[in-house]
Amino acid sequence: MDTNPGPLTPVQRWSPELLLRAQDVKIAFFDVDGVLTDGGLYFAEYPEDDPRIGGEQIKRFNTLDGHGLKLLQHAGIVPAVITGRDSRPLRARLTALGIEHVHFGTEDKRPAAEGTLAALGLGWHQVAAMGDDWPDLPVLRRAAFACAPATAHAEVLAVAHHVTAAAAGHGAVRECCDLLLAASGRYDTLLQRFAG
Repeated sequence: MDTNPGPLTPVQRWSPELLLRAQDVKIAFFDVDGVLTDGGLYFAEYPEDDPRIGGEQIKRFNTLDGHGLKLLQHAGIVPAVITGRDSRPLRARLTALGIEHVHFGTEDKRPAAEGTLAALGLGWHQVAAMGDDWPDLPVLRRAAFACAPATAHAEVLAVAHHVTAAAAGHGAVRECCDLLLAASGRYDTLLQRFAG
């Protein structure tokens, strides 16, 4: 008896305009607080050895978001992070996800993005970006595809090409990643690979 259920039919749909806008994306820049997390900050005492990165002892990440970032890598899209903060939990999570292009403690995000683009030989027409607040605007406004979580600041929502249904830290990054995978033409293939 054949127990193979056959191919899985994707249920997610995006507008052709969004897919067209994102189809040439080769790199996706993500903020952390308010994008990869819900924006809440948890502080403990600063350890004596390194007060610069030691104050934040707890950070909550969503596993859906993490898997989305890994799927981008499978599709040939480079996930990169530019964040104004730095902490051991953040470094541990990004290392576990295999994210190589990271800028920590960076308030001026455009030069950081431009440095990464130059190093990879990419241009702004190949950039997707996801942010939630004013420091993200210089990158979002130049990106070919700008995404914001539903919980982002009003000025960021106004420049985003796509606003996620999911809140930050609760699958918003995965929603953005899924859209980028669909635009790249790899969503269905990756879904079938995992669906077995």
